[in-house]
Parts: sequence; structure tokens; C-alpha cells
Amino acid sequence: MAAATDVLIIGGGPVGLYLAALLLQDGVSVKVLEQRQAINRHSRAIGIHPPALEALQQVGIASSAVRDGVKIREGLAVSGGKTVGIMPFAPASDTYPFVLALPQFRTEQLLEERVRLLDSGALVRGVRATAVKDDGGSVTIVAEHAGDTPGGMASLTASLVVAADGARSPMRGLLGVPVCRRIYPDHYLMGDFRDSGVYGERAVLFLEPGGIVESFPLPGGLRRWVVRLGTRAGTAGPDELAQLVRTRTGILPDAGTNTMVSAFSVRSTVARTMVAGRVFLLGDAAHEISPIGGQGMNLGWLDAQALSPIIRAASAGGNLDHLHAQVKEFQARRQRAAAMAKRQSEINMMLGRPLPRPLLNLRNLGMSAAAAAPAVNRWVARRFTMQELDRQPLWSRPLAYRK
Repeated sequence: MAAATDVLIIGGGPVGLYLAALLLQDGVSVKVLEQRQAINRHSRAIGIHPPALEALQQVGIASSAVRDGVKIREGLAVSGGKTVGIMPFAPASDTYPFVLALPQFRTEQLLEERVRLLDSGALVRGVRATAVKDDGGSVTIVAEHAGDTPGGMASLTASLVVAADGARSPMRGLLGVPVCRRIYPDHYLMGDFRDSGVYGERAVLFLEPGGIVESFPLPGGLRRWVVRLGTRAGTAGPDELAQLVRTRTGILPDAGTNTMVSAFSVRSTVARTMVAGRVFLLGDAAHEISPIGGQGMNLGWLDAQALSPIIRAASAGGNLDHLHAQVKEFQARRQRAAAMAKRQSEINMMLGRPLPRPLLNLRNLGMSAAAAAPAVNRWVARRFTMQELDRQPLWSRPLAYRK
């Protein structure tokens, strides 16, 4: 039996849930299909930048996120045990003068609570989309129960569909959207350990000849350590990670306090288009970039924030064909923002690659000089916190429908 709604969102991660909350609070009917039965407790993405906090405030959860997270107001660059640069984040934003560290599962919990408060039946877990048909006036999704969940198949029809189903996006594959992929020579091992408290609530980048080590405070007295490797980490665990951190920084995290360890290699996957008929791609489904710099999840929220006026207009009676100019502008602006974020992540990775000591010293001198210049420091802080991305609202007044 077919069920109709305004918008079907495929993927109930942070981007899909955020878009659902935005639309539901404006009276748009939404159904979110998520194949996971429950939120993944892995801490995964942790950084929320000021523009994204402003976006989260639109759905009323920014204050809760700030309450539960750690406010990182300053970043340090350290090399050979000496501080070579300090980056305060206060100049980047008057409203949120910090980068918020909050494990992704808690962010998703807050978003899911908001969605369920707005519509208790909007989020459907344990189902996955297996087919899509766009007839030009509506989109029909065939969904089936995922994993061992009993049940048959269902057909759901909506005016619009949004694919926010991650970097490997099954929906993108069903639609046949071509992508541009790049594999980088960068591999990382990361884990969360009890925080010794030496660096307080500051982020620290250790710039060492063997490669960068990144360190970020987390709620609950934890600290994340990320080590750049030259090869895949394989089966390395907490003990190996702790020893790598000690070798490069002189600091030994307590492996017995580890709560998560994960290895990842870096690639980018950019869809050639974010719009396929009446289906939109958002977040990692549209543009997966390196997680170094913590921009990916934030970029997806800003995608959703920019798309929501188009969806609201279409749901209020504006034919999507009549909104062609706005859709085209949406895609152009978000692709530009993604390209800028991708370049920034590539710079972040380049700065973290191994260097012989003489070249490392030269780089450190350059960083020290930049950090000492207030204007340069402020510009770098704004770039790092995503303030320079093209994220202005598409319209300052309601859309006028063209007859």
C-alpha cells in the first residue's frame, strides 16, 4: 500500500534528522527512513563549528549541545615540546566564539528527540530503500526491512526525496549519479582516552617529523588522540596508539582508559550533481571530504539549511519546475562551499605530513609568524571554523512563485 508525504528523507543520521526537524517545525510532512535500529554509540565526528551551531539553533538544540559539549576556545601548535603558535577562536564568531566538541551520537540523540517531539512517527528505523522511481511529478521509494527485522516491502510516495544516506549512499547508486573520487596517501589511527588535564579545554596539534598528532578534549573527562600514519593501521589497538602518541609527543595516554579506537584512510567522493530530478543529495552523499578539520557533518547541515526554503516553497504550492533558478543557485553555492571545504581539508592534511627537521623548522617559523599577526590569525581562525564558506541564505524574503 502506498503512503504519501511531502518529503521522504533517506538516512536518519545527523544531516537527515536536522533537515527533518527544520521542515517539520514549518509544517512540512516528513518521513525519515533509517536502516540502523539504533544510534551508533561510536563517538565519530566531534567538532561543531560556529556556523553549524547557528544552524542547530534554528531547530532549538544548540543550547543543549553547548551544555553537553566542551567549548574549545583556543588551539595550540606544538613542536618539539614548544608552542609555536596559538589560535584563539573567539574572533571567528560573536555568537559562538569556540568550536564545540560533542560526540556524534549525542548530537544525533538531540536531533532525534527534536524530530520525535515534532512528529513521533516521522523517523522509521530498520528499513532501507531498495528502488526509486521518479515520474516527474512525484517520487516512489520501495523500502524493505533491514537486517533480521521481520516484515515485507513497502511503497512510499512523496513530492520530493532527499538522500542523506552517507558517503557510500545507496540512493546515489540507485539514481546512477556519477562521482569523482580521489584517494589520498594519508592514514590515521584515533582513539579516546582519559584526559590528564595538562592542556585543559584546548585543542593541540603536535607538528613532529614523523607526522602530526592531533588532540581534542571531549565531554566526560576524555581526550581524543589522532595520529597520522604512512600506511594503514591494520589491527592496531589502544596500546599501539598510546605508544605512537608517546613516541612523537612524549605524552603517554593510559591505554586502560580507552573507550574507542578506530583507523581510517582518506578519500574524497564528490557527486557530479546534487539534484537528480526530484531527488536531492545532501552531506556525504553529495560530497565526502577528509575528516581532518572536522568539516563534513557541518557541511551537511549547511546543505540542509540552504535546501529547506526550496522544499518549503515547493510544499506550499510552488511547482518544482518553477523553482528551477533557485534549485540551480542552491546547487552552485553548495558545490562551491564543498569545494572550498575540500581544499581546506587537503591543506590540513598536507600540514600534517612528515617532514625532515630542517623543513619542519621552516614551516614552524612560518606558523609562528602567522600566529603573531592578528589579522592573519583572525583570517586563519575563520577559515578553520568554516566562517568563510558561502553560507548566506539564498533569499532574504519568501519565494515568489512564477506563474
